Amino acid sequence: MAKDELWHGIPRKDIPWFPTVDTDTCIGCSLCYTTCGRGVYEMQDNKAVPVNAMSCMVGCSTCGTVCPVQAIAFPDRDLIWKLEREHKIFKVVRQEAKEKMVKQDALKARATAEDAVAKLTTRVRFEIAGEFGEKRFLVQMEDAVKERPYDFVNLRLEVPTVQGMSQKTPSFMSFEVTSTEQEDIQNFLPDVLDLIRRNGFTLVSENKM
Repeated sequence: MAKDELWHGIPRKDIPWFPTVDTDTCIGCSLCYTTCGRGVYEMQDNKAVPVNAMSCMVGCSTCGTVCPVQAIAFPDRDLIWKLEREHKIFKVVRQEAKEKMVKQDALKARATAEDAVAKLTTRVRFEIAGEFGEKRFLVQMEDAVKERPYDFVNLRLEVPTVQGMSQKTPSFMSFEVTSTEQEDIQNFLPDVLDLIRRNGFTLVSENKM
């Protein structure tokens, strides 16, 4: 028997907990149909019909509570309390509770880890402008990441003309700073900004990706 056919170890088919609808009283408001999350009801001829009555969650009577004309009835709750005593379900319930706690703790740990990763800065795009003609900027970039877990990628240099660059015509460069080990690069960013400043470039933008 599948686990979802048991209620704390008791076969669901042995538990007569389900709603009954007084069709003469039912006004067809569909509130029970939309409220139930287990597909117990269908609307037929503008009346609520519990076509999957045994899918009802044992002990749940929400549909009966919200019914505006009290057309829905359930067995007395003494039925459930009697089952709990006769089947001594609390040993099973405690084990189920432990399993649920383990799952919840795992989900919390995963969420915490995902949140920590989301807060990491592993890639930043820079846009700078200035005179690139006589400066060994690429060599300085190479030196900056040598034997360090960082890299400059997707470099693009836009110049008006080659002759213009040699004549100190302002040009535009974009590049991305990334971690080669998928770690936070925040500690490296001040070095990048200092490199830009020392070469007299103008920082156009700096955007985390």
